[in-house]
Amino acid sequence: MSGTMSWAPSPDIAYLLSLQAVREQSQIVFAAAREGRLHSFEYDEQRMPAVADYVISVIDSFSNNCGQRDFGPDRFTSIPPHGRWQHFDVGGVARVDSLLDQWTSEGCDKMELTRRLVDLFFVSVLLDAGAGDTWKFVEPGSGQVYNRSEGIAVASLYMFKSGDFSQEDGAPKVDAAGLLNLTDDVFSQGFQITSENPLIGVSSRVKLLNSVGGSLLRLSDIVGPTGRPGNLVDYLTKLSGEAKTIDYEVLWSTLQQILVPSWPADRTRVDGFPIGDAWPLKVLSLNAKDGREADTIQPFHKLTQWLGYSLMVPFVRVLDFKVINAQLGTGLPEYRNGGLFVDLGALKLKPELAKEHTPSDHDLPAFSASSDTVIEWRAMTVALLDELYKLISAHFAKLGVELSMAQMLEAGTWKGGRELAAKFRPHSKSSPIVILGDGTLF
Repeated sequence: MSGTMSWAPSPDIAYLLSLQAVREQSQIVFAAAREGRLHSFEYDEQRMPAVADYVISVIDSFSNNCGQRDFGPDRFTSIPPHGRWQHFDVGGVARVDSLLDQWTSEGCDKMELTRRLVDLFFVSVLLDAGAGDTWKFVEPGSGQVYNRSEGIAVASLYMFKSGDFSQEDGAPKVDAAGLLNLTDDVFSQGFQITSENPLIGVSSRVKLLNSVGGSLLRLSDIVGPTGRPGNLVDYLTKLSGEAKTIDYEVLWSTLQQILVPSWPADRTRVDGFPIGDAWPLKVLSLNAKDGREADTIQPFHKLTQWLGYSLMVPFVRVLDFKVINAQLGTGLPEYRNGGLFVDLGALKLKPELAKEHTPSDHDLPAFSASSDTVIEWRAMTVALLDELYKLISAHFAKLGVELSMAQMLEAGTWKGGRELAAKFRPHSKSSPIVILGDGTLF
């Protein structure tokens, strides 16, 4: 069945699905942290200048995918925003530009180029939850080996090029039928998964894409009768009219309409309505007023935010659009950004919890992705990224540079968190707190 899916959230639910709620609820958690009222962590505010200094040093030495210095005192403004595009170009190979050149030579206009990039980025981001410490992808032809987020990007690129996400044989597109019919076997073959090369949450990832396929099919007014994500380009450009401007809030609400019904059934619901990557949190429960359930929930919507950041880029680079309200996006509450604050001592897991949750055969504490400890950590990550951004932007303002949150995430915190993980845990390169997830969260 196609058409328009019913979308009538109550005011409380609409708020929890908003970008504003992500930031505002995290600020309540941050206020509790400053008063020493967190349940799982201790916050050391005096460590924040040192965190800022470290991130500034990372940005100062930010290099391109060839390992060469790409940004200096006169080029900070050319740091790309945090997005999926860069991950496809891992190893210094301009895979996206090569695709654009190929498609252009085949007669694609700029609208179709953008549709195809949106198709690609859409599925690749939704697959981009933690891969685990052992999985790797060997690129056909080059033999180069990639893992983690970049490995998922390259693997999904090759599946996309093979037409694995479309009902049209071999078509470099994504459509509802292709996602609905995706199987574990096809996915495992595309991602080179074996018993010796396992990936966390194969079935969960496939089921998520199956579910998204069903959602797309019910939203023909947005993505057309075939449920093609790339048709978002037509939908959003029509709304823009002659302005050639994308309103990030409009993009956000559209993505939420597509994705909220698609997340696993065990996610939080309010009055029976799914609210995606949003979770009850003890700190908020103690602060809630009038017994309102919405006041007890901390939303994140991390994968949707990662998708929103990523989809803005083709509109800007290919169609020359401008984006307004992009500042509403928050820092991404995932283990690289969160690990940065733990590794540099701004956040400390309470000793009794660390002891209780460190398995006898491991040296790192481990918690379920939906545990109160991980939700508190993620809430503090959002809030501390805002605090860090104030320090970072003030530093660069003195140099006459206006750095966006998305640029700080790209060249500073995410990269810095990964480098710290490699420094302190060279064997696994994992986060300082292990998150036990199903491959659909972050």
